[in-house]
Amino acid sequence: MKLLSILSLLFLANITWAQKSMPTDSKATTETINLYRNLMQLQHEKLMFGHQDDLAYGHTWVFEEGRSDVKEVCGDYPAVYGWELGHIELGDAYSLDSVYFDKIQKWIKKVYDRGGVNTISWHLRNPYTGGTAWDTSSKQAVKSILPGGEKHELFCTYLDRLATFLEGLKTEDGTYIPVLFRPYHEHTGSWFWWGKNLCTPVEYKALWRFTVGYLQNEKNIHHLLYSYSTDRVKTVDEYLERYPGDDIVDILAFDLYDRGPDYPEALRTCATIVTDLAKNRNKVATMSETGASLSENPEWWTKTLLEAVKPFDLSYVLVWRNPWKRADHGAFGPYKNSPDATDFVKFYNDPKTVFQKEVSKLNLYKSK
Repeated sequence: MKLLSILSLLFLANITWAQKSMPTDSKATTETINLYRNLMQLQHEKLMFGHQDDLAYGHTWVFEEGRSDVKEVCGDYPAVYGWELGHIELGDAYSLDSVYFDKIQKWIKKVYDRGGVNTISWHLRNPYTGGTAWDTSSKQAVKSILPGGEKHELFCTYLDRLATFLEGLKTEDGTYIPVLFRPYHEHTGSWFWWGKNLCTPVEYKALWRFTVGYLQNEKNIHHLLYSYSTDRVKTVDEYLERYPGDDIVDILAFDLYDRGPDYPEALRTCATIVTDLAKNRNKVATMSETGASLSENPEWWTKTLLEAVKPFDLSYVLVWRNPWKRADHGAFGPYKNSPDATDFVKFYNDPKTVFQKEVSKLNLYKSK
């Protein structure tokens, strides 16, 4: 009885702690506050599953209403849905993954109506060179878009176009739909123009702070939770080297793809760093991108991923997209009759994981 009483008190303490937590935006909408608090609580109990572009396309299909590779395998949609806004800054009609932005807005609204969670990444083009997000030919890009830089005004137009898209994320009654916004990710690597070898820590932090300040103060956007997302790291100091500050970051995250036998150990290292920091700083923790060659490891879902993350308080894990046309990678999620489909059903049925049916019942946008 004494042990049960202690456990009950700890559970209630977690709920109380989560209910008192606030996003960093002092003007955050009610729904955004509720989502943040509920994510804070849920991460101690469950692990939501996410998939990039899940409703847009999948293995061999594109833009078919109601389809989902994940649903066709396990009978349920993901709990978290990732979306990509690369090329919104250009004023284009569709993203770098050839998904129309008006369709993304509709899907985000549908996910919100279901009670799911939306997260947004942004592989914006290099404003200094005009190249892609992967154009690392110059170390001047970040410096050039900060206040006083030669490309600052151009960068502000990028943010204006992003803000216009975000402004459109609301229900028929005008309620803004909260989204998890993950800008300038994987910066501990050097494959994006904002990466480690392309700018200084001071410049990277300034980029983050200007972006958040501009969206909140100039564009009046207050339905975002901001996610700081590194690639793999080995130490706390490495994770925090370019951290822009507790006052503008809501979610501590990491990306980590399975590229070999060191993956489980690297995952545990990153998860330990991120969840410990999140606990100490009163933040949400998550694994914002992952994936593996599932044809080579068809039991990856249970034997590798789930086994490694189960001990950690992570709010969700998101795998990258299943391309519908030729790409430089294969499917990162399951699809009908894929080699990993049987194992994915086991992953789905595990008590630790949460998908759409269960998350809908949790009312993440309501106060508890």
